[in-house]
Amino acid sequence: MKLRQLTGEALRFGIVGMVATVLHYLIYNLLVRWLPANLAYTIGYGVGFLCNFFATSYFTFHSTPSWGKLVGMGGAHGVNYLLHMVLLNAFLLLGVPKLYAPFPVFAIAIPVNFLLVRFVFRNRKKDNNPQ
Repeated sequence: MKLRQLTGEALRFGIVGMVATVLHYLIYNLLVRWLPANLAYTIGYGVGFLCNFFATSYFTFHSTPSWGKLVGMGGAHGVNYLLHMVLLNAFLLLGVPKLYAPFPVFAIAIPVNFLLVRFVFRNRKKDNNPQ
């Protein structure tokens, strides 16, 4: 793997992730006023995931979305979601205010997610498009 390709993927992943994270946080911030924090966070995460999947396919890895990639990314995000929820609740227990608790969660979970999603998109040989 060329360093330049990896750097480009990481940069594009960062852009997509930033957009999905902002969307996730905006939804969370809106809903947490009326819903329990875990439910508001989950809804925001789900909407962010759907947007993230298509942007990751087309923009980050220059490939066509497929059911295999959706399942693989869904699995990666399932692991990532569990990490998010454990961290969110840990920060809430530590006294971080509900509106700010997602920020340290994002700082920890986003790099882990990059590695998981990259693995999915780079190891789905049968449905990868030429780069």
